[in-house]
Amino acid sequence: MSQSTRSIIKRNIFWFRRDLRLTDNPALLAAIAESDEVLALFIIDAKIEKDSGPKRLAYLAESLKSLDKSLANKLHVFSGDEVEILKNLIAKHNISEVHISQEYEPTGAARDLIIEGAGIKLVRTGSSYAVAPGRVLKPSDQTPYRVYTPFYRAWCVHGWRQAVSAPKNIKLVAPEAADRNFAKWQLPEGAKITEAGEVAALSRWNEFKAKNLASYDTNRNFAGIDGTSKLSAHLTWGEIHPRTLLAELGDSTAHDVFRKELAWREFYADILFNNPHTDHDYYALRFKNMRYDSPGKKFEAWCEGKTGYPFVDAAMRQLLTEGWMHNRTRMVVASFLVKDLHLEWTLGADFFMEHLVDFDIASNSHGWQWTAGCGTDASPYYRVFNPIEQGKRFDVDGDYIRKYVPELAHLDARQIHEPWEFLDGYSHGYPERIVIHATERLESLARLEEIKGE
Repeated sequence: MSQSTRSIIKRNIFWFRRDLRLTDNPALLAAIAESDEVLALFIIDAKIEKDSGPKRLAYLAESLKSLDKSLANKLHVFSGDEVEILKNLIAKHNISEVHISQEYEPTGAARDLIIEGAGIKLVRTGSSYAVAPGRVLKPSDQTPYRVYTPFYRAWCVHGWRQAVSAPKNIKLVAPEAADRNFAKWQLPEGAKITEAGEVAALSRWNEFKAKNLASYDTNRNFAGIDGTSKLSAHLTWGEIHPRTLLAELGDSTAHDVFRKELAWREFYADILFNNPHTDHDYYALRFKNMRYDSPGKKFEAWCEGKTGYPFVDAAMRQLLTEGWMHNRTRMVVASFLVKDLHLEWTLGADFFMEHLVDFDIASNSHGWQWTAGCGTDASPYYRVFNPIEQGKRFDVDGDYIRKYVPELAHLDARQIHEPWEFLDGYSHGYPERIVIHATERLESLARLEEIKGE
């Protein structure tokens, strides 16, 4: 191809980030519409490598393979400084624009400003949310919502665009061998994660719709059954867009409860957008003055799923094995860390960041703060989850505990939630309780009283 021909062809980059899909990807469609050829790009973020454990990295590796397959093996993959990589590609391929989906969390937004400051033109179209953070405001004074329920109502009234189909034909720039720097992240031995990629996401959504969506309102809290969508990792990596899910929801109670769960994700993104310091800092600042204990052997026991509380330990071992944890048990283990062990929520949030395949900075930080009592909860610190009663209520027969805590598999439903009450409870090596919940509950409330006047 001659230089004159190369200069006539308009090429743009589409930079995949948290939108590893073709279906309902408006930014990709915008890149195609403005280009003769599109260079499909993914840049391995050094921060992701630093903050992520091996399960999350292994999931990302598989997701990129899936995306590459859908692009006829023409995905360009690089690792390094984004500005340098983009400038090299722009010069090499005579690129006009870099198309992206807009990111709203503090780190991603700051990175994009740095890139623009280096003279690179970014064209933003859409985001990973049905309604972009910052859009839903109180009609009375145009300020952000601080409470979920009124946010949800306004979010529904605001509405969202219709989902769009995947492009039927993309003229892609063919990569050279040097452009294909896929990371070789491997899943640790014994770990097992959900299948990654857009095809897997759509398949899981269709399966959930057919089998579990109609009963979602009644079954979503039971840890031992397949009652949730398990789409969180797919949403985190943008393998499916929430609009795709919302478009197929009706007005039934079950459908509305599922819609509300999607809205929680968007509420927390909105909270973080309006309070960017809360990615790792307190939403309710007075809780910084709470008297916390120093992490030690009790924190290690929590991390390893060896607290002596079966429902807590089952959840933590599920996280260590699968990189995922049932939403009900996320609240239980968070409450146990903060209210029973008197440790700062940031310790748990960082541990989740390392191990969760579906890690999302807004949902993680504010989910933890909601349970810890320093977040957006309308009745915060007084809520203390009882790890025994939560197990009895949401793992009635003990199947969830037996799956992840084999030391208790010999116990029946009556025994398994309180093994210390039965002669055979510790016969298979299960650890004794590291604290007594009733005592620590009172201690946590006493510590709250110390800062109430502030």
